[in-house]
Amino acid sequence: MWEGVGGGVAHTAAARLEIDLDAIAANWRLLRDRHPSGPVAGVVKADAYGLGAREVVARLHREGCRHFFVAHLGEALAIRALVPDAMLAVLNGLIPGTEADYVATGILPVLGSLAEIDAWATEARRLGRLLPALLHVDTGMSRLGLDPRELATLQADHARLDGIALRYVMTHLVSSEIPDAPMNQRQRRRFAAARAGLPPAPSSLANSSGIFLGEAFASDLARPGAALYGINPTPGRPNPMHPVVRLLARVLQVRDIPAGETVGYNGTWRAERPSRIATVGVGYADGWHRAQSGRGAAFFDGKPVPLVGRVSMDLTTYDVTARPEIGVGDHLELIGPSVPPDTVAEAAGTNGYEVLTSLGRRFARVYRGG
Repeated sequence: MWEGVGGGVAHTAAARLEIDLDAIAANWRLLRDRHPSGPVAGVVKADAYGLGAREVVARLHREGCRHFFVAHLGEALAIRALVPDAMLAVLNGLIPGTEADYVATGILPVLGSLAEIDAWATEARRLGRLLPALLHVDTGMSRLGLDPRELATLQADHARLDGIALRYVMTHLVSSEIPDAPMNQRQRRRFAAARAGLPPAPSSLANSSGIFLGEAFASDLARPGAALYGINPTPGRPNPMHPVVRLLARVLQVRDIPAGETVGYNGTWRAERPSRIATVGVGYADGWHRAQSGRGAAFFDGKPVPLVGRVSMDLTTYDVTARPEIGVGDHLELIGPSVPPDTVAEAAGTNGYEVLTSLGRRFARVYRGG
């Protein structure tokens, strides 16, 4: 899938971000095959987890995906023309004053409070027609969605939904990446009880990891996000997803330093032997987290070179003493098959989601496939 690293990538930017759209499509197919109970959506919020929503949406749509989710209305408006025949839903709900935008574009709000339900029903009555929407029930996340009090109110008064065509009732799993977490079964039971007291409607339950929890978590629509982009939905087990991203950083300088010399701000790393240090043009301004300082590694021809010193705004340094063949103009693999986003995240003390969504705009972006 990827061309080799070792100086063969020529471009003018300090770093190159390669995004394999065919691999994203292959991941969607894999998830679809694991969820035979209903369609599998594409969650493309945050610019498709930082990888380019327009490119990803177009590729998934060509593959057959007909359900998409974003976080904000603006994200939906930016891609609506690419998927005019698809369900496109906004997870963060109905902000007052945006009703006309939803109606005009056929974008669906995910209603997560009685106030949002009332506002959407009022708009339906004003227009004299049914308006489609999704309904979000909170079963344990305690962020968005009907809380138990609001749910009980709605269950006792279905008339509040008059004028609303419920496309799906959904909830969001808290700990699906931990298969034996008690919260998984607790949420499944709460969701079933919630639906039992509401008008009949299709359900949407599983996120990326939820798809791997088995038949009990199957529903009418799954909503994977991170797994589409190669993040492991089954932590602690082999990643079933295809790698999607490769970040190659050009070596700007290589210098020899004597034993005892320090590298980077505040001299946090000191050479214990005569050493060769390669500097690449990627730093925390590019989303290369400062928390990785002195931790993790890049790869060159499949072998690691350790990150040393502090990650700075525009530069990061690597110890290439053991790799004398590395020179100016060569490229180190910062993310890729040898060092996937989850591995980078471990060094940074975060998760693969943050690694991908932090990737900056200064990289030369190259899309493969599509």
